[in-house]
Amino acid sequence: MILAAGIGTRLKPLTDNCPKALLNIGEFSLLEIVIRRLAGAGINNLVINVHHFSEQIIDFLRLNNNFGLEISISDETGELLDTGGAIKKASTFFEGEENILVHNIDILTNLNFGNLIAFHQEKKALLTMAVKDRPTTRSLLVDASGRLCGWEYPEKKLCFITRDNRKGLKTTAFSGIYIFSSSLLEKFPDETAFGFIPWILDLAATEKIMTWDQSPAFWYEAGRTESVAHAAKCLEFDLNDPDFIREIH
Repeated sequence: MILAAGIGTRLKPLTDNCPKALLNIGEFSLLEIVIRRLAGAGINNLVINVHHFSEQIIDFLRLNNNFGLEISISDETGELLDTGGAIKKASTFFEGEENILVHNIDILTNLNFGNLIAFHQEKKALLTMAVKDRPTTRSLLVDASGRLCGWEYPEKKLCFITRDNRKGLKTTAFSGIYIFSSSLLEKFPDETAFGFIPWILDLAATEKIMTWDQSPAFWYEAGRTESVAHAAKCLEFDLNDPDFIREIH
């Protein structure tokens, strides 16, 4: 699933007349970059949620013949559901699947999806979150095995521990990409719209929520105007390369 419904407030004025998903990094839109990355990893069946300028995204996919993939649209035009709610609404598309991979539209990285999937299956986790040791204002707290135990936001003096206590836990940064087992779909809260991180932190108290270190792969969040410009200078794309994307600076 590609999460592409965001309004793109931090990207204004670029998103005043265009959805974030269709902003270009060089000659390719964020949506095409993510689609080609997933296709290069052998993922052929996608769900994309839409809200802001949804018709532009649907038209873009139609004009490109869905890039030869099976692509379904989860339409949130009437109500933006936040990340957790988006997954809940789209859950009917996941019937019969053992694992579902989720990718935020504004994340640019060359992490190895196959390694993430293999780790998730090996650990028999309910959910596995890609992480990277990088500066961040809000951190995940994990134990020595990489199991999620909490979350903290030092600037706001917020800290939430779901397992044991703060002692011995290390911080890491969420990469905006994760994979979950289909059994997670049975654990939705009653709400229609809800955030992903609060939901997962609640589950982490009793369920096996793991993190997978994506290092040394590069990572960019193209969620601000300055980060879009930076990514355009630092990345290049090759249609003949299965990975499609590489860092040049």
